[in-house]
Amino acid sequence: MPFADCSGVKLFFEESGDGISIVFVHEFADDYRSWAAQVRFFSRRYRCITFNARGFPPSDVPEAQDQYSQEIAADDIAAIMRGAGIDLAHIVGISMGGFAVLHFGLRHPAMAKSLTVAACGYGAAYDEREQYADGAYRQQFKEKDPQGWAEFRDTLAEHSATGSALTMRGVQKVRPSLYDLEDGLREMKVPTLIISGDEDDWCLEPGLYLKRTIPASGLWVVPKTGHTINLEEPAAFNAQLAEFFAMVEAGRWAEKTPYEGASALLSGLQKDD
Repeated sequence: MPFADCSGVKLFFEESGDGISIVFVHEFADDYRSWAAQVRFFSRRYRCITFNARGFPPSDVPEAQDQYSQEIAADDIAAIMRGAGIDLAHIVGISMGGFAVLHFGLRHPAMAKSLTVAACGYGAAYDEREQYADGAYRQQFKEKDPQGWAEFRDTLAEHSATGSALTMRGVQKVRPSLYDLEDGLREMKVPTLIISGDEDDWCLEPGLYLKRTIPASGLWVVPKTGHTINLEEPAAFNAQLAEFFAMVEAGRWAEKTPYEGASALLSGLQKDD
């Protein structure tokens, strides 16, 4: 069982496949197993890394509150990469993992070939775990795939109570608003794919904001989909990521072209001399 080290905290990870590396970062209500459909698909031609965040066994569960923060969560991704001997990778995260990926792009841009930021919106307050499994934006998954949702719920029930509480208090409760990151996001040049389900209300507006702010970004809104996008629509999610990775690797994922003052009807047309 491989582990990486971040300032004395051991972080469990798994890897599969060969090629350009992809690092997958899980959400608060799940763990590394949530990426199984992506690993099966991408490990045929990529090296896939999944890991458990600190506070999620078999990774260590530090008992001090100051061992959990948004900055530490981003630095843990870098520690996983160093532990796996990876200098550069596509970084993919959802929900809490999406926040970590975004902060990774701000703190460690030279290590990111691309960023995928899915279901990234300011989280709800911590009440009880069942709210995360059976909340309003999980119902789409529950209706589409009851067995998959039940597996997701059971995985959540296995989590460390201490690790979950400290993660909520140290990371999700006190992390900065996305809107407080605007200056850094405008300067971030890493190719970025932003993904939101169209029925995940708390992430739609933040997704639009990120698209308008990050220079080399694109936005994919998934119809009739809630928060757990990679579990609800794994085939579509995989296909969209594959296209994104291919464009980045071909150097075709460019920054947005300025078009201030152009007419929506006449954009691209030139006036005759």
